[in-house]
Amino acid sequence: MIKANEKGNVSIIEEPFMGYSRTIWKRMWAHRVYYLMMLPGIVCLVLFHYMPIGGLLLAFKDFSFVGGPLSGPFVGLKYFERAFNDKYFINALQNTITISLSRLVIGFPLPIILALLLHEIPSIRYKKIAQGVSFLPTFISWVVLASIFTNIFSLGGPINYVIETFGGKPIIFLGEPTLIVQIIVGTSIWQTLGWSSVIYTAALAGVNPELYEAAVIDGAGKLKQIFFISIPCISNVIIILLILSLGGILNAGFDQIFNMMKPTTTSRLEILDTYVFKMGIERINYSYATAVGLFKSVVGLVFVLSANFLAGKIGGKESKVF
Repeated sequence: MIKANEKGNVSIIEEPFMGYSRTIWKRMWAHRVYYLMMLPGIVCLVLFHYMPIGGLLLAFKDFSFVGGPLSGPFVGLKYFERAFNDKYFINALQNTITISLSRLVIGFPLPIILALLLHEIPSIRYKKIAQGVSFLPTFISWVVLASIFTNIFSLGGPINYVIETFGGKPIIFLGEPTLIVQIIVGTSIWQTLGWSSVIYTAALAGVNPELYEAAVIDGAGKLKQIFFISIPCISNVIIILLILSLGGILNAGFDQIFNMMKPTTTSRLEILDTYVFKMGIERINYSYATAVGLFKSVVGLVFVLSANFLAGKIGGKESKVF
């Protein structure tokens, strides 16, 4: 900014924001290698998460191949009304809630328990081996895992072999609607258990060791150290991850279910993601599929905002995500 004093001398005064912006650019240039490494992730985020947001207008328009995706007439909430009057959508919604809640109730505490157990291993070498073994299933695609579990639970698989050895009758595990949901939930938790415990393990590593030393002097055993030191010290991390988990309450795992679903178990495994896939890709009903997908996203947003608000009221600002 140019400013003249009483004697007529002209001087240039740099505004605070100008200096701040220059500092930001200098820092970015100094760390340009790291920003370059971030570039592929940012590009993927923009292409696959932000650009498709414009396509949500399809949920309120009648799609036409002739005029383009967004040129159809505005139909309001037509496709949302159609969804809630469709028994297949209601069935998919019920299945999604059942599988997601089962995963959340059973699967959310298990990574915490695993992290606490790993934290108690005194040997760093054995701790790393245990972490590596628990991480391994995370890096295996569900296309591969579905094939493995199909062979394990098949009529000629090892489980039915053991059952027949003890005089029992073979069970069609993946064809029984009453058993398939339990298998889906159990295998899903097993696959993500190690990866889900990473943040808890890192949080426990930051707990002050002097707290445990003081507890040992006071005569506290391992269980008391866990319940009165470890868990309270990572409680904020637990709450934040729970809030983020609620955002995916209607994500029941498309990859897993799409690869493990059989015609006899469709009634129990048809979830919103597979339902959207069938409506949009197979039946080319893009507007209806977009409406169902938008409904799922809105429900997840409501859950996150509500859980974040309650966490702030109960635990204070430190327990909130934003």
